[in-house]
Formats: sequence, structure tokens, C-alpha cells
Amino acid sequence: MFWIGCHLSAAKGYLAMGKAARNMGANTFQFFSRNPRGANAKALNLDDIAAYNIFAKEQGIGMIVAHAPYTLNACAADENLRRFAEKIMREDLEKLSYLSNVAYNFHPGSHVRQGVEIGIEKIAALLNHVLQADTKIPVLLETMAGKGTEIGRSFEELKGIIDRVEYAEKIGVCMDTCHVFDAGYDIVGNLEEVLDTFDHVIGLERLRAIHLNDSKNAMGSHKDRHAALDEGEIGIEALARVINHPKLCHLPFVLETPNDEAGYIREIALLKSRRSVE
Repeated sequence: MFWIGCHLSAAKGYLAMGKAARNMGANTFQFFSRNPRGANAKALNLDDIAAYNIFAKEQGIGMIVAHAPYTLNACAADENLRRFAEKIMREDLEKLSYLSNVAYNFHPGSHVRQGVEIGIEKIAALLNHVLQADTKIPVLLETMAGKGTEIGRSFEELKGIIDRVEYAEKIGVCMDTCHVFDAGYDIVGNLEEVLDTFDHVIGLERLRAIHLNDSKNAMGSHKDRHAALDEGEIGIEALARVINHPKLCHLPFVLETPNDEAGYIREIALLKSRRSVE
């Protein structure tokens, strides 16, 4: 099964997102768990969630991805900001637990001159406060481009977080093609080597989702500027190798390209046309 979708607005609820995804030819999607640049979250609507769960099962929608807000910085120097991040994550995971098949993705954070090692320690500490034995939702660390003082520019940095988490079995990774390319991983010329490195450092069994994006900048630029498919430095040929790779093809692929609905419809159709494996 080819799990392909895009980022949708959660403003009208889960059922509306499910219907929008199917109308676009998608069978998965991503949404922000709350205001992406604030703290506000919609009230829990159990009727909407129940209706979505039924719709998703009937329509064959696979695992969806909830994206944490950008304001969540798990390794902020300010203790109050870290407590704020912990509160957001706890609330999000509680609300998401009513959905039938979802993962929670977040940007690890920026250490802001504290140093990478301290940043890693603080992210892991927050996860150890939040994750419990009965946590239902897999939490995904996103690979980052390395802009500024971002944590997650290398597989080793993500591994450093995972190694410090008590309930590490609940931690996965979301690989962003723009981010890893901008971080210096050659997914265009040597995808196999990149995946071998990921497997050696983290383990491919932890890779749970892929953000499929082109990049406006050259490899190793550390810029994090997404481009529409085949309008950047990665190109559709390399992205087609990603969706067809035997170690990746079973994963959900989510587009975060700069597009409107019509653009996403075109990109989803394009990717379906380039899919060569069942």
C-alpha cells in the first residue's frame, strides 16, 4: 500500500480532514495538534473523533501524523519554557489517544548557545517526564536541517536523545527529505549510504514516517526552505527513489511543500504515477 498525503488544517475537525484527504486522493495526512505558533488548542470533540475513526476505517486511511507547535522547545534554557513544552506535549498526547492510528511528531528544539550535549540532555529529560508505560501514542523526533542551534541535524544527535529515554520503545523518527538534504545527507546521489548510516546509528525500525519535500537550497546549506516537488535541488527522480525504496516504501509519506489544495492534488497524482512497488 502506498501511504501518501499532505498537511491539512485541523480547524474543521478530524472528520473534515479525513474527507478532504480522500477527496485529494490521499490516504494519510498530517495536521498541527494546536496553533503552530502559539499555545491555543481546540476543545476535545469526542463525537468528531468517533466519526473520524469510523470514516478512516471504512476509507482505508492509514496512520496519520500530528505535528507539535513550533513554539514547543524541549531544550529551552528557561525552565518555565521547558515546563510549558512539557504541558503542551502531555495535553496533546492525552487528546490524541482517542484517535485510532496516529503518531506525534515534534522538532527536538534549539539549545540557543547552551551547547548540543546540554540540549540533548534536556530533551531527553522532558520526554522522561512525559512518557509513561501506558503512553499509547508513538512520539517521533524529526530530522532537522541544522539551522541555527537546532538539535537533530545529525542522526547521532537523535540517537543521543533516544539513548537517554527510559521508555525508548515509544520513540520513533520522522525523516524530512528537505531537512536531511540541507543537513548534508546525500539522498540524491547516495540514498543507500544514507539509509545504511541511519540504520547503523539509530536503526531503521525506528523510522515511522517521512516528510516528502524538495529543497530550495543546496545540500549541506542548513537553510530549511521547502520547495514544491521537482522545483528544488533534490528533484523528482531522487524523491521517486525514496518512495520506491524497499526499506521505505511501507511508510506514510506526508507532503509539506508550499502548495494550495490544487497543488497538493497534482503532487499526490505525480507521486502515484512514479510509484513502482506495491
